[in-house]
Amino acid sequence: MPDPETRKRNVITFYEMMFNDCRPADAIATYAGATYIQHNPHVADGKQGFIDYFERMAAEYPGKHVTVKRAFCDGDHVILHCHQVWPEGLEYAGIDIFRIDPNGKIVEHWDVLQELPDHNANDNGMF
Repeated sequence: MPDPETRKRNVITFYEMMFNDCRPADAIATYAGATYIQHNPHVADGKQGFIDYFERMAAEYPGKHVTVKRAFCDGDHVILHCHQVWPEGLEYAGIDIFRIDPNGKIVEHWDVLQELPDHNANDNGMF
């Protein structure tokens, strides 16, 4: 398995290629393993489900953008803390968790998204 820094870099590149560059098929072809298990309830399981969903998002929401704020590697998992900005001012804080196979390929994904509030009860921010 690649070292932790390489695992983090590969997952970030995968995520940015899929989300920012609107190239989910290339992201899957380059960085996914033999299978791709999806836990997001809005995205169909498998590689094609991922590609179909993010091609639709690219067409419906041109200009969407994600910024990775931090990345962590824990064994065969890489965790990203991200800021998503969608057209019309919608913003999310997200945690994405990816499982990596022994070859360094992405094989499983979970995520949790929280819409950025108009007001915070503290001054700490979301990132």
